[in-house]
Amino acid sequence: MYKNEFDNLLRQNQKFNAYMFYGASNFLIEHYTSLVASSLGNFDEIEKIYFDDYDFKKIKNKLLQSSLFASKNILILRVDKKLNKKEVDALIKACEINTNSKIIFSCMGDFEFKLMSGYFTKKNNSVSIRMFQPFANEAISLIDNKAKELKIVCDRSSLNHLYFMHKFDLSLCMNDLAKLSILDENITSDIINTHCFGMGSVNFEDFLFDLVNMQDISSDLQLLLESGINEIYILNQITSFVQELFMISSYARSIGTPNAKEILGFIPPKHIWEKKTRLAINIKPNTFLKILQYLLNMELEFKSSVISNQNLFLQASLRKFKALFG
Repeated sequence: MYKNEFDNLLRQNQKFNAYMFYGASNFLIEHYTSLVASSLGNFDEIEKIYFDDYDFKKIKNKLLQSSLFASKNILILRVDKKLNKKEVDALIKACEINTNSKIIFSCMGDFEFKLMSGYFTKKNNSVSIRMFQPFANEAISLIDNKAKELKIVCDRSSLNHLYFMHKFDLSLCMNDLAKLSILDENITSDIINTHCFGMGSVNFEDFLFDLVNMQDISSDLQLLLESGINEIYILNQITSFVQELFMISSYARSIGTPNAKEILGFIPPKHIWEKKTRLAINIKPNTFLKILQYLLNMELEFKSSVISNQNLFLQASLRKFKALFG
């Protein structure tokens, strides 16, 4: 099911033996994993198991046996690969046998998880929830709620600025809110610029503009990679940026002056929007098609081929970008 359907079940306080969260938004997967776990029991009744520590027999035995130190037994199993159906069924069955036990599968990254979601049914009192990247308004509301929780005084336009600065990465936004919460003042866009930084030591937005403008991005790309940002994440952000430019270009060609609210769902800083609009209008539709095909083929290579060095592969592919489309 989708998040909005599950939200309704949460409001009705409906409980399941097993939960599975998966999809495109790691932030929402982690957020709902934590939300559900805390609704099922207290902190000392929750145990987290990461994929490297996955041992089917041990986990099954834990679920079948009640905890010696707590009345409930809640396991969070964080996985990055699809699990065997027979094992998943057995773990769910263990929670049916021992009603004090619950298990939450927190699934990160693997596109094969859609098949695994079929193991969770009404028949075995389990549920799978697919998470998509939130729309901008929903994301800003999540940031706003966190800001209020931290007692941060901040207007919505400044929260928009923070979200845009981090290229729609909610985890980075939440981390920065924690830093901003120690400041004894109202938080503005200028204060965010002073105390928060875009991804890595490089302005990521400038990196994207330079790439599509066919400028030399070698040194900036190297700095981004050295800062620990994942290669596939960088590729996904480039694809998302190009898709935005395509939407702006299409809007301008079919309707007229691009409207940020209608296209993106929120209003970014004026100077960035104007810069992005100029760039989008100067790219021909056929060029957009070729660029997106190239980027999607790169993503396919990452996910379906054995690449010995993803770092070098990304650098070589983006250097070729300028030769192909410049």
